[in-house]
Amino acid sequence: MMGCTDRHCRYLLRLVSPNALLYSEMVTSGALLHGSADHFLRHEEDAPCVFQLGGSNPTELSECAELVEAAGYQAVNLNVGCPSDRVQSAGIGACLMATPETVANCVSAMAQRVNIPVSVKCRIGIDQEPTYAEFRDFIHQVYDGGCRSFSVHARIAVLSGLSPKQNREIPPLHYDFVYRIKDDFPDAQFSLNGGIKTHEDALMECQRVGAVMIGRAVYNNPFLLAQLDASLFGTTPPDHYQVWCNYRDHIASELAAGENLKHSARHLLGLFSGLRGARAFRRNLGEHIYIDGAGLDMIDETLETSGVLSAIKSSPSSAQRDIG
Repeated sequence: MMGCTDRHCRYLLRLVSPNALLYSEMVTSGALLHGSADHFLRHEEDAPCVFQLGGSNPTELSECAELVEAAGYQAVNLNVGCPSDRVQSAGIGACLMATPETVANCVSAMAQRVNIPVSVKCRIGIDQEPTYAEFRDFIHQVYDGGCRSFSVHARIAVLSGLSPKQNREIPPLHYDFVYRIKDDFPDAQFSLNGGIKTHEDALMECQRVGAVMIGRAVYNNPFLLAQLDASLFGTTPPDHYQVWCNYRDHIASELAAGENLKHSARHLLGLFSGLRGARAFRRNLGEHIYIDGAGLDMIDETLETSGVLSAIKSSPSSAQRDIG
């Protein structure tokens, strides 16, 4: 979810869901240590939130974990599942699954440095047809390094020949690997990731595994989280209009601080998914948020002309309709 779950996105998602555990986009250890740490670590009103790191040097990752804890995040996660070429070129991400001892050393160093939980995001293997024995060996070594929380994208990562998008779609899913690993390591926590697109999918897998991680489906329709909150925690789904008003205040505050509109407004593209006028809203917003000088008046006008504004003022949220 690089380029997606930045602080603006998480602010919006928290308005939709009070209960979901949110994740930052992956930030490399080098960017955090040698770039602008304040920029990457900045967040507000998104707790509980996990900060996701990419790296392979135990010392550097432990220093980053300390920065993450000091910034107020509730946990830190090491991503060893990302297959992008750019990540691979740095020797991090999914290619680290070939060296589980390195991952274990990184986790151990991080856990010794901080008091917040340290977790790992991984695949079930890389490049070749997966075997459960190899996947279990990877988990076992990282578990021995001190990790007790894993998010598992239940596909292999193909490190050459497939794009990141294709790596999310082409390798077949093996949910059974996650079901089995949960039984083999009963004192560890596992969440299942990959291929979960609907409220029904998520509830079914929560019953099997206990937790799920959802990325693109939530980004494209944030109110999926509201549906899950209602089913799992008995909460009342928020109203689309109130969420928009609260996020509009956030955008206004960011603009007043000199932030470009596009950074916060782009996360609105999926907010009204399924509502009357949503397609026209997405099209018009996408055409205008990158124009120099664009401001809130443009979004207000787009909401009005697309018909979305009248839809969210006159109807309960889509989550309420779906649950009811």
